[in-house]
Amino acid sequence: MNLPRHKPEDEAAASQQPNSAKGSKVTAERVALLVLSAVVVAAAIVIYRVSSDHFQTNKELQELRDKFEEADRLCGTEPNNTLTLMCPKDPEVKRNETYPRCEEGWEHNGGKCYLFSTNGSSWEKSRDECKQLGGDLVKIDSREEQGFLIERLRITHRGFFWIGLTDSKNESDWLWVDGSPLDKSWTFWRSGEPDNWKEKDPDGEDCVAMGETGKILESWNDDSCKTEYKRICEKEEEVGLYTITCV
Repeated sequence: MNLPRHKPEDEAAASQQPNSAKGSKVTAERVALLVLSAVVVAAAIVIYRVSSDHFQTNKELQELRDKFEEADRLCGTEPNNTLTLMCPKDPEVKRNETYPRCEEGWEHNGGKCYLFSTNGSSWEKSRDECKQLGGDLVKIDSREEQGFLIERLRITHRGFFWIGLTDSKNESDWLWVDGSPLDKSWTFWRSGEPDNWKEKDPDGEDCVAMGETGKILESWNDDSCKTEYKRICEKEEEVGLYTITCV
């Protein structure tokens, strides 16, 4: 039987069809990949801009809080509790914000307010005067707090100041004014202290004062509770409120 014979040109055309289809498929995949890449880049740019605006807004708000706190600490006056600033269309931006503050004459640090007196009195009377102001003699809980107090004594306040530490109940059993024991793993006694020296007072030295000693943190010494020293009072910070007005 005679079979039909294919012409050479027919075979060439047939062999080109798969290659043409393959080429079209590769081109379509490339276009899709380019489109997807463009979408990803555009999305990244939008996310970056939104994040940058949000970060900048939060930074501005924090700077404003810091300015309020610093002005309140230095001036001791009620601040103007209305802020006017440009606000983005961001639902996370609160129109009412709180900020920490201390009363007039008190200094702010680490969530606490401190009052350095200018007059001297005995340890017991000093504690009573701190209580009348809503606080107590300072309890030092950390190296950072000790450093802050020493820095304030070095720069602004002179003399010796009573702190809230005593062993008046049992000798060498040092307790803070809140009843908690002194952590003996860290203390800031001066060299040779405490020594319970009795030449000035036969009852000994049962109360603790601190004074500026240059850049040295070790500044505590025990003394007679009857000695008239200045005092450092301490109490929790207060919370103020300000309102943001957007323009």
